[in-house]
Amino acid sequence: MKRTNEFVVVPQSNEDEELLRRLLDASAALWNEINYERRRNYTNPDADVWNIEEYRGRYGGTLGASTVQQIERKNREAWKSFVSLKEKCEANGKPSYWGNEDDGRELRTSIRITSVTVECGGYSRLEILVGQDLKDEYGLEYRERFRLEG
Repeated sequence: MKRTNEFVVVPQSNEDEELLRRLLDASAALWNEINYERRRNYTNPDADVWNIEEYRGRYGGTLGASTVQQIERKNREAWKSFVSLKEKCEANGKPSYWGNEDDGRELRTSIRITSVTVECGGYSRLEILVGQDLKDEYGLEYRERFRLEG
């Protein structure tokens, strides 16, 4: 059985909010790029919908390699579901985009559970891995995770 945990977080500073928005925006941009490539491959009889470019080099510095892999995995699952339903004549559309840059992307992400630390108690805290580029830009140490209060 698969499980999804959703968190409501409150950034404690403008800098935390900016980092979170950049992380979520990059996640949506990555999803959209992968989705666009799969849609293009799906309509091309000579292409394979499952073969996509390597995105870790472009997004790893912002999201971290594990988040890039997780978003690729979740997109692949969405496409596998679409293809399976299409074969049964039950499909109701290809996986959708997470908004666009001009009108605004849906600010969400998909993070592997091993990349998150959750501390519960009087104050709950969510700690997320981020890419080294964002760590450097926002002054996080090499092994430090981005902390959000829940």
